Amino acid sequence: MPKPQNHEYQGRPPRGTFLRGLSRLILKLWGWKIAPFPDIPKVVAVGGPHTSNWDGILGFLGATALGLNTAFLIKESAFKWPLGPYLRRMGGIPIDRKHATGVVEQAAELFDHHERLVMVVTPEGTRTQAPRWKTGFYHIARMAHVPIVLAVPNYEKKELDFPLVLEPGDDMDADMQKMIECFADTVPKHPGKLSTPVMAARTKMLEKDDKA
Repeated sequence: MPKPQNHEYQGRPPRGTFLRGLSRLILKLWGWKIAPFPDIPKVVAVGGPHTSNWDGILGFLGATALGLNTAFLIKESAFKWPLGPYLRRMGGIPIDRKHATGVVEQAAELFDHHERLVMVVTPEGTRTQAPRWKTGFYHIARMAHVPIVLAVPNYEKKELDFPLVLEPGDDMDADMQKMIECFADTVPKHPGKLSTPVMAARTKMLEKDDKA
């Protein structure tokens, strides 16, 4: 199994006062509020529901405003010049997809090399009606013995919250359902583009509310 390229990942540089202040100002002008991030040094942060490119922009601004050292997984081929230095500076971690069976191991091992690491993933993998969630993030968190923190935007209230901290256990299906229900209990940018699992959970919630 190939080793993760830890020597290439130096961690996202600490947020300076200017960048943090600028991000907070932009969010304030947009009318957004960001909840405090859980005080946990190493986590897998699961963002969603992912229905728009604005989700990524919001996540970037929120992480910068909070001063988090975030990292994200991206295929190794994307790190060629001229994007390579920029991606590394922004927290990109090159993953060798030619060895797909080792991706989880590569990602989990990174936690052993950093005192603080917020690894950001989007389990839906696409902005438009993903039929199912990718489960690699769950296995990464379990193998690395780190909790999962949900990052959930509400476009109606203009709030980015972290409503669930979950320790991966032996019942992945039950844990996944908890996360899906958290995603269903918010207002995304484009509700019609929700992933199939989240849409099903959201429909069930609405039906239950109608009967109440």
